[in-house]
Amino acid sequence: MRIRRLVFVLLAWTGTSTLVELGQAQTPAPTQTKSGAVATAPRVYANLAQLMRGILFPASNVIFATQSDDPTKIPPAKDPATATDLLASSYGQWQAVENSALALSEAANLLTIPGRKCSNGVAVPIRNADWPKFVQGLRDAGVTAYKAAQSKNTDNILMAADAITEACANCHNKYRERPTLADRCK
Repeated sequence: MRIRRLVFVLLAWTGTSTLVELGQAQTPAPTQTKSGAVATAPRVYANLAQLMRGILFPASNVIFATQSDDPTKIPPAKDPATATDLLASSYGQWQAVENSALALSEAANLLTIPGRKCSNGVAVPIRNADWPKFVQGLRDAGVTAYKAAQSKNTDNILMAADAITEACANCHNKYRERPTLADRCK
């Protein structure tokens, strides 16, 4: 079972055709860089809601949980290697908080890849003047949370959680909180 998951992860990172078939994404034509290396443009697999639910929501919740729960007091799961609670996983406790904070900053890059759609089929508004500012706010909030996690200080975590909440709210208030799903991302 673990081997299969590892193979899937390796397939995901190498971008093999098997993953392309699973994700039903188009493979961009390779381009050659000045150094002669072959590079491909980033591919979009998830819509914005899937990206939020798969990376941003769980990562931010790890940070939010540490506002009231001391990560050092969270025992490892029965099998930390397969734990779904990141704080109780093999890379749990404060390391999970650090990793989740960095995931927020890195995921901000995914919000700028052309071709991503919102769950209603509307293109993510990456060309709107406010979008890069909102994305940068998320990136900065992730860095703030990372520094807070490194400090292992609850007051710093509280400030970082506020920064994350503000960064998310800025974008959600403009693009997500709409009367209908059809109105999102407009």
